[in-house]
Amino acid sequence: MSTMLGDCTVNMDVKIAVICSSNQNRSMEAHNFLSYTQNGILHMLDRNRRIKPRPERFQNCKEHFDIIVTCEERVYDQVIEDLELREKEDPEPTHIINIDIQDNHEEATIGAFMICDLCTLLAQSEDLDNDVDELLQEFESRCQRTILHTVVFY
Repeated sequence: MSTMLGDCTVNMDVKIAVICSSNQNRSMEAHNFLSYTQNGILHMLDRNRRIKPRPERFQNCKEHFDIIVTCEERVYDQVIEDLELREKEDPEPTHIINIDIQDNHEEATIGAFMICDLCTLLAQSEDLDNDVDELLQEFESRCQRTILHTVVFY
């Protein structure tokens, strides 16, 4: 279903996950044999290797995040479905936000900056649950991309 690209803490109070559908681990060996560098694949794989030791599956993650950012609508829907199916002992709200980002190097770079800006904006809020809609509208008009948002308790 999805691969967790990584999580970061923008400030000590906000835990964030960024999720996409690509799992490049399966193709890494083939790229190594092909030495295909014209489109930056080897550079991207080397970068990924330095960021985290292995692909992570969000579905297997038991950690709670305050904000989950997805990079395509299909993954957004899958994350919502996954969280709604989980057992809820002490459910806490999680803001799930989607920014559609094409799966290519250039868009991924632009998308990374957008996600960083968005997470910084959200993390600066003193009352995220009340401010999130207004902040997302502001961000949406600034980046000229449609933003999807929902809250799930898990």
